Amino acid sequence: MELIVVDKVRKQYQDFVALNDVSFSIKEGTIFGLLGPNGAGKSTFIRTLTQITSPDSGTIYFNGEKINRKHISQIGYLPEERGLYKKMKVGEQALYLAQLKGLDKKTAMEELKYWFNKFEITSWWHKKVEELSKGMAQKLQFITTVIHKPKVLIFDEPFSGFDPVNVNILKKEILELQNQGTTIIFSTHNMASVEELCDKIVLINHANIVLQGKVHELKKQYRKNIFQFEIELFDDSDKSSLEKISKGARKVTVDDNYFSGLISVDEYYQNLDNISKSEKNNMLINELMKLGNIVSYNEVLPTMNDIFIQTVEETIDK
Repeated sequence: MELIVVDKVRKQYQDFVALNDVSFSIKEGTIFGLLGPNGAGKSTFIRTLTQITSPDSGTIYFNGEKINRKHISQIGYLPEERGLYKKMKVGEQALYLAQLKGLDKKTAMEELKYWFNKFEITSWWHKKVEELSKGMAQKLQFITTVIHKPKVLIFDEPFSGFDPVNVNILKKEILELQNQGTTIIFSTHNMASVEELCDKIVLINHANIVLQGKVHELKKQYRKNIFQFEIELFDDSDKSSLEKISKGARKVTVDDNYFSGLISVDEYYQNLDNISKSEKNNMLINELMKLGNIVSYNEVLPTMNDIFIQTVEETIDK
């Protein structure tokens, strides 16, 4: 089921177009990547979804209804720029923010106790926020974002300020929230996290959608027929064949009778335009088999970082 449907949403500030008739949808219970360079239009979309601002035209539908004020309580938003009161005590502020989200005091205290124990931060309760590190403050704000159990969570650079251990803790919690049925919108420049967490993405650049789709399908769509191989060489391997493949491959290593590297099949057989990719792959495998036993031969798919850069650069060139 599509929980959020964005239909031709446009937003303009004087002469600056922030969103240009963008359309996409987000399935319930998925982790959706909202990507783009700085200034692309991501923040403007988040503001329209959270009803901080309204689109000039187009419509956002939430759970089948045109989005309205009653849906605000069903959305949790962790912005990149943190908004905590530095002079307040951690527990006092967490309780205050939980009650702002609609929880009564008793329920808020129960939920805070659960999360503070889970994150092992009960000793922070009487500390002032200004005493917390950036990562510690981020944990607190994460708790106050999810505490009212909204249907949709928006995380804008949620791992900023965290060391790798705490990043893994937060990733685990995000995946657990998804398992419980929460829909998550994940905005980040960390493409490794996108690959690890997101089911589907939309990439916005200069107010327009320039790419959207499921992560695994996009990686296949942008594949470049590059393979990583490792061969256990025969004692009598033909040196001229070994030299030929070495010249056509990348990052070649020959060590203790093992020959490995990366190779672009299309580049290696660039003069054979009339032959299909699968035929070229079979030809290369046959060549490698003459050199030795194939230990591994795996296609190297592009990373989301590669796809992000390529797509943005292509839109700049247009």
